[in-house]
Amino acid sequence: MSRSLASPARTEPREVDVVVVGAGFAGMYALHRLRQQGCTVQVFETAEDVGGTWYWNRYPGARCDFPSMDYSYSFDPDLEQEWEWTEKYPTQPEILRYAQHVADRFDLRRDIRFRTTVNATVWNEDRARWSVRTDQGDEVSARFVVHASGPLSTWKTPEVPGLESFRGAWYHTARWPHEGVDFSGRRVGVIGTGSSAIQAIPIIAQQAADLTVFQRTPNFAIPAHNHPFAAGFQDGVKARYRELREQARVSMFGIAVPVPERSALEVDPEERRRVYDRAWNDPDNGLGDVYAAFTDVLVDQAANDTAAEYVRDRIREIVEDPDTAETLCPKDYPILTKRLCVATDYYETYNRDDVHLVDLRRSPLVEITPAGVRTTEREYHLDDLVLATGFDALTGALTSIDIRGRGGQRLKDKWAAGPRSYLGLAVAGFPNTFIIGGPQTPTVLSNVIVSIEQHVEWISDAIRHVAEHDLSTIEAHPGSEDAWVAHTREVAGTTLFPRSNSWYLGSNVEGKAREFMVYLGGVGPYRAKCEEVAAKGYEGFVLGRSPATAGAARQHAGVPRPADHTSGRSAHRA
Repeated sequence: MSRSLASPARTEPREVDVVVVGAGFAGMYALHRLRQQGCTVQVFETAEDVGGTWYWNRYPGARCDFPSMDYSYSFDPDLEQEWEWTEKYPTQPEILRYAQHVADRFDLRRDIRFRTTVNATVWNEDRARWSVRTDQGDEVSARFVVHASGPLSTWKTPEVPGLESFRGAWYHTARWPHEGVDFSGRRVGVIGTGSSAIQAIPIIAQQAADLTVFQRTPNFAIPAHNHPFAAGFQDGVKARYRELREQARVSMFGIAVPVPERSALEVDPEERRRVYDRAWNDPDNGLGDVYAAFTDVLVDQAANDTAAEYVRDRIREIVEDPDTAETLCPKDYPILTKRLCVATDYYETYNRDDVHLVDLRRSPLVEITPAGVRTTEREYHLDDLVLATGFDALTGALTSIDIRGRGGQRLKDKWAAGPRSYLGLAVAGFPNTFIIGGPQTPTVLSNVIVSIEQHVEWISDAIRHVAEHDLSTIEAHPGSEDAWVAHTREVAGTTLFPRSNSWYLGSNVEGKAREFMVYLGGVGPYRAKCEEVAAKGYEGFVLGRSPATAGAARQHAGVPRPADHTSGRSAHRA
């Protein structure tokens, strides 16, 4: 039998209107919203189910630091009325159940490809489409790509050698085994004292025979005062949900809290102490109440010092050993310029005889050895190692994908000196690509769900605008991008935030450009700016029409074709 030498016929990539990268809270809502307006959507998700960060972060004590009644979707009044939360700060399992409930309720999984990672998105100039490729061999052609992979999803290990040599088991808080870990009778080391470590350390200490915490930078933490909801509490909130949601949308941090009216320096010390005492002791208070205690704590060093010293005094009261207490007291950066943590028995845990604190500023970490951890002072023998070493935040999930825009330009190269975007939603040179929860937005300094909903609604409206006006592309103008980057820097420069070496600046990742990556203008003002841009015909964007795709935009986005094909006004037009 003769064998044909002809090459097999090439299978053309499947075509969709939109590819969404990630199936956390951002990706799920993007899928739902885009399907509602008639788009065909394919979502790719690395995990085996929905939930994003709440699928992966299953470490002991993992819970949200925003109240559950606020950390939830508002787009569907029936959804928010039917779901019942159990306590003030929801645990990881409860949030994951909520995400799964949303996926079931809106039948989202049928358009999500799980256990699949997007490796590359490449812009095809002739077709005005993106070629999206995955680690499973998929190739999908999409008019738009929406990156919803999250600001805290690319985890990092310590920047010291030897992890692969460790003979014990090691675990990263961002990739915790789903079956859990039993530390009973074990000598455990924890590297890191950020938010996840502050939640995990008290629980690990209850199990382990001996716990050693390796701290480079101490963090400020306030009591969580977590508690189950009293009878009738949820009903009261749900009766006011529409009012509270609107307040959150126009607020500074995406949560309805009173707006401060006084400077910390204009009240007498006794009144200032009363305000801080309420924030520290009131079981109904949370992060928003601390950030909003006074008008100037985030912008004036002297005002900030009053809040920082108040918390340091509480640490000294709680921790019995004076040297340990001082080691736990942050002293070289302003309070609130790193994400303030909420804690349950964190500082109290250091009063245990079987818990030890190693100050890596006094004796830096040298290497991880087969037997444990070596500092410049000594080697610590350990059975298990917990890495609470954080993330390549805000940009890492995007630069880990080979994203190539016009002329083959790589996003990773463009962002080598720091991220550049317009409104944090779009990047010049990368048409028809949008980002949810990325750099140069308020997302990570807000109630994330509020920012996610605003992003998704703005992006889906922009995609509808392109379709309704028979356009092919929407792309940030370079001048608009330059102006937004400058504005983000200018706003940050009026605050104390740049004085702190935090992941907001990328300073936790070796070799990463130091650039403050968060828009500090506030959730409400940011929303107003985005709405203004859209109302002016997407001012600051280039809106283009390609002969190859003219007339197809409406059909594929499910929008009827009107007689008039003129596009809306814009500051820039191709």
